[in-house]
Amino acid sequence: MDSRGFESINVIPFIDIMLVLLTIVLTTSTFIASGAIGVRLPKASPNPVPMEKSLRVEIDRSGQIFLEGASVSLEQFAPLLARHSRETAILIRADRQLPLQGFVDVMDRMKQLGFNRISLQTEAAP
Repeated sequence: MDSRGFESINVIPFIDIMLVLLTIVLTTSTFIASGAIGVRLPKASPNPVPMEKSLRVEIDRSGQIFLEGASVSLEQFAPLLARHSRETAILIRADRQLPLQGFVDVMDRMKQLGFNRISLQTEAAP
């Protein structure tokens, strides 16, 4: 029997795995930083507000609602939102081309459930 130990370790498979993991992390962080849902925010005068951990509600141009990135209908929205504490801060990102009624419907559901800490994200006007 040969009782010699390992003389070298092949690290190429390890490097391949690390590169795949790095690609996944970079791709995911890009979606988190920019927001994966294409919403063109309305413009307003800059008024920086310190952001805390908040629940994210996004409404795209067609009126589709996204709660924390997951697409939901208006009927599903209220029961999913009701699972959260009424003290939870909510950040709304609504597309500037969204008809006003779509925005009002979402706001109405939030007010009916007793949420009062609601903010609307805008872009700084030039």
